[in-house]
Amino acid sequence: MSLVDQKHPIVVLGAGSWGTALAVHLARAEHQVLLWGNEADHVQLLKEQRCNQQFLPDVTFPDLLQLTADIEQALASPAWILMAIPSHAYRSFLRKNKYLFAENIGIAWASKGLEQGSGKLIHQVITEELPHCKKLAVMSGPTFAGEVARNLPTSITVASTSESFSSQISDDLHSGRFRVYLSTDLIGVELGGSFKNVLAIAAGAADGLGFGANTRAALITRGLAEMMRLGEAMGGKRETFMGLAGMGDLILTCTDNQSRNRQTGLLLAQGKTLEQVHKEIGQAIEGIKTTKEVVELARKYHVEVPISEQVYRVLYENCPIDEAVQTLLSRSSSSETI
Repeated sequence: MSLVDQKHPIVVLGAGSWGTALAVHLARAEHQVLLWGNEADHVQLLKEQRCNQQFLPDVTFPDLLQLTADIEQALASPAWILMAIPSHAYRSFLRKNKYLFAENIGIAWASKGLEQGSGKLIHQVITEELPHCKKLAVMSGPTFAGEVARNLPTSITVASTSESFSSQISDDLHSGRFRVYLSTDLIGVELGGSFKNVLAIAAGAADGLGFGANTRAALITRGLAEMMRLGEAMGGKRETFMGLAGMGDLILTCTDNQSRNRQTGLLLAQGKTLEQVHKEIGQAIEGIKTTKEVVELARKYHVEVPISEQVYRVLYENCPIDEAVQTLLSRSSSSETI
């Protein structure tokens, strides 16, 4: 691939594990990349060590990856922007820095979550705060940051209403071990990436209680049904939820302990409090906040989400996990038709 002009690097906003992994991947694919982090001391450490010891200690930064803690420098003249900041911070970040986003600059995001309080998808938040930016895209799918950073085979979905922008992202991301599939279903891809975190908490809790493989498979399957019901009610496409951003990501986060949300369920099953869980995991756990928003959206759209409801009761109503499980098991039989 040809190098991006150094005056117009691909800018990655967010120097956590996922932002760093994507920046490393893009630089490894021979693109000039500028990674921004909001903590100057942390960014200086990344510059000195040429790796992210906190999140990806064994991954050395390629030469084409540069770093900054100056948001004005980061947004001065990017080729396009890839956002990987926590989903709950989008509105405040965009509102504070909207004057720095150039007219109709391409903005993609790899964050997964819903806005707290409103349940809005990230593309809705960006559209409200940056109405002059029309080229928007979301990337999602079964992706652990560490595996992307180590260049293990990965596939994702990129959804955008701009064919030219999605093609540009695909060209820049696509490499021998990183495959990109294109979609136009922003709603489905975003909701799938958010909802799966709720279900991963449930799967982790079930495994932590020793319920076995049968239960895990049933939770994944019926969880996918909940995701599809709500997604279609919100305007998403059924086929999206059967793809990488739906079923693929759901299987990943429900079955592998690299998932922070699955770890949350495992720890809750051990009797840990949410405060203890946050301290032990040490990173953002998007599924906790997302659970509340998913349940509120389900009520708004009159959609049944029984698994998510019980996760909500455990997280927000101090319901014992065994009581939540018993509530699910005692539900009357019904048709499997979604």
